[in-house]
Amino acid sequence: MRAARPRKPKSGAAGTTVVVLRLYIATSGPNSVRAVANLEDICKKHLPGAFSHEIIDVLEFPKRALADGILVTPSLAKLSPSPAAKIVGDLSDRGGVLVALGIKQ
Repeated sequence: MRAARPRKPKSGAAGTTVVVLRLYIATSGPNSVRAVANLEDICKKHLPGAFSHEIIDVLEFPKRALADGILVTPSLAKLSPSPAAKIVGDLSDRGGVLVALGIKQ
């Protein structure tokens, strides 16, 4: 579905904290497709210009997923800022995702 390419923030103030996310998916599975759409929407609405995310298809990069300890897809990992967080599922529980990512609503 997608290659492992990080997406950099388009813009942002010099003092803006950038949230770094990594989403692990399984090609075009329905939950993975929903997770990608939900992540894009969450970032657009709640982190405009203040995020960087990478989407990794575990079927294309299985060794990377295993090395990162990913056993279930879709899985979202917040890498920075601290504290790190992991979320499993299609990210449809927006409130829960925002709390896990430390984003104030």
